[in-house]
Amino acid sequence: MVTTLENEDMDRLIRSVPGMETFLRIRDLPSFCQVSNLADPNLQLFANRTRQSPRAHSLILNTFEDLEEPVLSHIRTKCPKIYTIGPLHAILKSKLESKTTLLQSRSPNSLFEVDRSCMVWLDAQPFKSVIYVSFGSITTMTKDKLMEFWYGLVNSKKRFLWAIRPDLVLQKDGEGQIPVELVEGTKDRGYMVGWVPQEEVLVHQAVGGFLTHSGWNSTLESIVAGVPMICWPYFADQQINSRFVSEVWKLGMDMKDVCDRVMVENMVNHLMKETREIFRKSIVEKARLAKESVSEGGSSYRNLDHMIKDIRLMSMATTK
Repeated sequence: MVTTLENEDMDRLIRSVPGMETFLRIRDLPSFCQVSNLADPNLQLFANRTRQSPRAHSLILNTFEDLEEPVLSHIRTKCPKIYTIGPLHAILKSKLESKTTLLQSRSPNSLFEVDRSCMVWLDAQPFKSVIYVSFGSITTMTKDKLMEFWYGLVNSKKRFLWAIRPDLVLQKDGEGQIPVELVEGTKDRGYMVGWVPQEEVLVHQAVGGFLTHSGWNSTLESIVAGVPMICWPYFADQQINSRFVSEVWKLGMDMKDVCDRVMVENMVNHLMKETREIFRKSIVEKARLAKESVSEGGSSYRNLDHMIKDIRLMSMATTK
């Protein structure tokens, strides 16, 4: 464990995590690890649960071997039996691909009612011209931070689709109206909606980038879709997810701990124009490996079958 002090250098490398000695900084630690006191109750809760892992018969992980093999190798020194069966949304589609009615009638990972009008808007946009923006189902932000993102997106002059949940903003009474320049800028190039069918949005030909909170589901969905990311992590595992996206997998850029309209504008322009080709090779390769893993004969496909068989055998053994 690492404690953080008030004047801590957040970019200091942490050398004590196997396999991450060269890139893991203090600011990349999961949010519950960034504490000044080792007795912090949230830290102790996660530490105690993690210590129980070696007692488990096995671990079931939503990832795939070709994405996290080095990390998985270290985990296997503590928990040898691991079923990597991800990306879960992709393996679900692979297993049910013949049941097209089911897949078309619902969005398996959607927590809220989707507004499909955004798909009509996307259909009218040029190829790879839109940056999709979503901060997931839990992230919240102040009105000030919302304004920084909004100004950055409008000032970038790029087209954007923004999923804004009704409860995203922690708004105080009497915080005022949206500035007219944002309303006009959005009218010209943007589309804002409460919730979208994210898997469909990410694979749409008009989408060229994803501004995300770096939740694990969103990260995997972006990888499968082959869409590079700008990461603005909020809490929990999102801090370390964003570091892997930018520094290890080279699939995008990390904007953690910054909420500034100029930074948002510059990063959007970099992702959508100047540096798109830098990420193209890595994202195409990771997308190929992800799809391969969930296809028949792939590692996740096989592991899911093995997991089901092992659970059945364990169940039979306990009933004897």
